[in-house]
Amino acid sequence: QVQLVESGGRLVQAGDSLRLSCVGSGRFFSNYAVGWFRQAPGSEREFVATMTRGTGTAYYADSVKGRFTISRDNVKNAVYLQMFSLKPEDTAAYYCAVSEWGTSVSNVHEADYWGQGTQVTVYW
Repeated sequence: QVQLVESGGRLVQAGDSLRLSCVGSGRFFSNYAVGWFRQAPGSEREFVATMTRGTGTAYYADSVKGRFTISRDNVKNAVYLQMFSLKPEDTAAYYCAVSEWGTSVSNVHEADYWGQGTQVTVYW
């Protein structure tokens, strides 16, 4: 069982930057593929970014490419999402997810574990 705890979400103005953190449990955390998703009210949970197991290659949704960066610190069992140039349409609950055996976490069906989410709200 892997537990994930996100933090860092808050109310920010459009154009601001924000970094989300996700800390995971377990001594094998560094072996997992990790990802970030988001869900706005009335919408389905959507993919934001993932980092593959092994090579650590990052992939992004087109809507955040060039503005968001995913990274990880395997010593701290942590995954981060650095967000720049935030827009009101980025407003959502952001979730961290991991896959124990998959290469990446680029859709909701690939995730084995989820965090509880952290709310990001962007206003003009």
